This record gives sequence, C-alpha cells and structure tokens, in this order.
Amino acid sequence: MNARSSVLDRAKSALQDDFLRGAVHFTTDRLRNRKQAVTEDFGHWEAWRDRGEAIRRHTIEHLDFYLGQFADNLERLGAHVHFCADASEALAAVTDIVRAKAAKRVVKSKSMVTEEIHLNHHLEELGVQVVETDLGEYIVQLAGETPSHIIIPAIHKTREQIKALFEADGGQNLTTETRDLVAFARRRLREMYLTADIGITGCNFAIAETGSMALFTNEGNADLVANLPKTHIVFMGMERILPTLADLEVFAHLLPKSATGQNTITYLSLITGPRRAGDGDGPEEMHVIILDNGRSRQLGDPDFQAVLHCIRCGACLNVCPVYRQIGGHAYGSVYPGPIGAVLSPLLEGGEAYQDLPYASSLCGACYEACPVKIPLHDMLVKERQRYVAKTGGKTGEKAAFATYRVAFSDHRRYLSAIRVARRLQGGFAKDGVIRAKIGPLAGWTDRRDFPALGQQTFREWWMARKRGTRRG
Repeated sequence: MNARSSVLDRAKSALQDDFLRGAVHFTTDRLRNRKQAVTEDFGHWEAWRDRGEAIRRHTIEHLDFYLGQFADNLERLGAHVHFCADASEALAAVTDIVRAKAAKRVVKSKSMVTEEIHLNHHLEELGVQVVETDLGEYIVQLAGETPSHIIIPAIHKTREQIKALFEADGGQNLTTETRDLVAFARRRLREMYLTADIGITGCNFAIAETGSMALFTNEGNADLVANLPKTHIVFMGMERILPTLADLEVFAHLLPKSATGQNTITYLSLITGPRRAGDGDGPEEMHVIILDNGRSRQLGDPDFQAVLHCIRCGACLNVCPVYRQIGGHAYGSVYPGPIGAVLSPLLEGGEAYQDLPYASSLCGACYEACPVKIPLHDMLVKERQRYVAKTGGKTGEKAAFATYRVAFSDHRRYLSAIRVARRLQGGFAKDGVIRAKIGPLAGWTDRRDFPALGQQTFREWWMARKRGTRRG
C-alpha cells in the first residue's frame, strides 16, 4: 500500500478483507491470552515492568556513555563499528562492505531497522541476491510485500497463498500441511546459508559492558546467518542498548512473555565479536551498523524520549482495537500499531505519517500491555496537539470546537443548545439511538449507534424534582 495515501483510505480497504480481519483477530487474541496466562503464572508482573522501565529510562538518559562503551568493547574484540546518522549513510556503509567482498548473495535474519531503510531494495539494485530466512519474512518477501506484524509478519497470508508462493519458488507437489510447507522452506534456505557471502542480522539488545549482541529467535536461523557466512553485518537502532548482562536477564523475561506468551525464548544467542583463534565457528569479519535516523531528535524531549524505551515486542498491537480491525499494512509504515503511530511520524518528520496519531481510540490499552510502560496514549495526544499547532487544524474542526466552547461556557446557552438539538434529532432518532449517516457523524453512525438525547437532561430532571418536593 502507498504510505503517502491516507490512513483512513488504507483502513477502509483493509476493512473489506474478511480473511485479514479474521486472521488478525485470531492471532492477536491467541498472543494476548498466552501473555496473560504466562505473566499470571510468573507472578509480580508489575514489579518486573517497573524494573524494565527503570533500566530503559536510565539507559536512554545516559545513551551516549553506553554507546561509547559498547563501541569501544566491540572494536577491542576486532569488530568494525559504523555510526550512521541516517539511512543514506547506513546504505553507503553496506555498499562499501558488499563491494569489498564482491558479494553476490546475502542471507538475513529479521531486522526492523533494515526494513526501515529499505535495505533489501538497495542491495538488489547493486545486483546482490537477498534472502530472508525467518519463515514469516521469507513468505512476505516471496509475495513482494512488507511485514504486517512486528512479531508475526505473515499474519495476513492463508496456507493456500503460502503453498502457491513456495511452489513458484521451486517447490513441487506441496500440500497446505504445516510440516510440508516448513520442510520445503528448510530445504530451500539451507542451501542459501551455505552459499551466502554475507549474513545480516538485527539486534534485540546490545550489551555495553561486554560488547555483546543478543538475538532472540524461535527458529534458530539467526545463528546460521551469523555464523556460516564469512562476513556478518549487524544492524541496530542506537537505542537498542543495555548496560550489563544482569540487565539482559530482566528482558529475557519481559520480551518473550510480552511478545508471544512464552516463558523463555527458544534461542537466546549472545554474539561477542568475530571469530577468534580457537573458536569452532563464527564469521571472520564483523561490522556493526548503529543507526540514528531520527532517534536522537527524541533525546531530551520530555514528551517523546520514552518512545526510545521500546523493545519491539508487539504487545501493544495485540490489544489495540484499531490494529485488531485493520491490520498492519493500513498504517503504511514499517512500524504498525500504537508504537508505529507514535514512532513513524517522529522518525520520518515532515508530512509523512502525520495522520497516524489519529488512528487510535486513546483507550490506553497499549500502555497497560507495554512491558516497559511507555505512555503511548499520551504521546498520541501530544502528537495531535503538535500537528494542530503546526498546521492550524482543519477548518471544520475549528468551527465545531468554537461553537462547542460558546455553547458550553454558559449554562443558559448550553440549555438552549440542548433544546434545539433535541428538536433537530426528531427525524433521525429511533428507539433512543441515531443510526442515520449524518454529515461529519457518518463515520461513527456507519458502524455504531449514536445515542440520542434524552427527553430530559439531568438538570431539567433535578429542577422538576425540586419543584415537586416543594409542592409536597
């Protein structure tokens, strides 16, 4: 979908896709219920959230120190560290590495940062074959699409669609059984691991005190990507840092429980530099690309610095009533859901994605779900405020709120307005509700019943009661 089109237009399109809505509901319900069960069994979940929030807050408040410590330790281990201000610098760094290695094939394990800078497209323009190795990412790559969920990127695909994609990629006589589809992907990807020139992974967390990078996966493919090719490139957002290994223990609980409802992740891999003498495996050369790309603009901002606390678990998507109706592609951004509605306008700047903060009910469910207590609902309101302050807002909205202010600032005008509205609703109200599609209310009454005004306001009822008491 076109990211420059309106989120409302994209949402309307998504609402016509019954399979998508059913798949999103089924998957988010399952993830949410698993999380609730595992956190209840684990116990003291709010205390763990408090600890996670405190670690992330401390780290971001001292980000320059921890990034410097991390880079120093990595370089002592023999890795190359590249600090990149934006996407163009990051792509230039990758280009230099690819050309130096005369690379023809790259294997990847899921990285939101590489999606953010459109790395795959850039490498393909250089003539390099790029192969995603996470099963969900592999599926959406074959479909020529982008992920629709941070954790489960192919949530919107049917088994029949996956079967057709795999058969077009070289599979024969496949069924729609999970074991057959997975077996084909495993065979196909193994040959890619063994013949790749470069492996590229993301980074869930970087550990400042050791220069290590932690990868959380359920498929084990990240270990193959990181260890089999001779060159390993790691992409990480500059905020993906933790001070110590002891801090990682906290997030080894918070991340899998929040993301997929697992007590522990299947594979937690720590990578500490390239291969050293005596090591049985590992890359001969390692590059770590640390990307800013708009993140540093949030540092010191009391309204938005906490967005950098995010650990990309996707828990906010699973509880969001908007995401659960329209899925991820309707956001038109790499980052969907509540976190995307906040983060995308901040990273992108300009006019792109400025309507995303309006794709929210402001119910606060995202804050309750967030393992590090990011107040996304408050940030959405503040982004709306900034947008209105910058643009002046819509003429119709300004007129409506001006009228509201006049009517509700004086009780006599308020009562008069109520009496007028009660008469005007007569032709539209039935059984206490308004179902007709009326002007700017059509977006509401199209899918909901709008409550009609009662025959009496509380003030009118109260005054009538007082008069009856006095007569008695």
